[in-house]
Amino acid sequence: MPAVLALASPSWQREVWLRPDEFENLDYVVHVLFDDFCNADDPAPWLGKSLRTEEEVALMEELGTVYSAVQQSVGRDARDEAYLDAPGWGAVITKAASLAQVMVTNDLQAAALLHEQRQGS
Repeated sequence: MPAVLALASPSWQREVWLRPDEFENLDYVVHVLFDDFCNADDPAPWLGKSLRTEEEVALMEELGTVYSAVQQSVGRDARDEAYLDAPGWGAVITKAASLAQVMVTNDLQAAALLHEQRQGS
């Protein structure tokens, strides 16, 4: 979830990623999200593991698509500033925000269900 939220927050990106003394940058977030959390090019196998619903799978795939488009336009080895200033970066932020909203809602619903189950025991 923190990686998705980082991609959804332009202020975080500029305040944290562009500071040389911070360990978090775009490369770190993308690695966590697309390599460790799931594969944005093929998120379906992650359903029931790191992704809860088909909607999360679809949004992750869309996020991967818009991110890849930006990466192609600026080049894989471009500095974070180039990504943040790329014309397509707004689409990355928008898709990440949509995914974050759905993931938070799903997490809260799961927590509420768990609480109800514990109260009923």
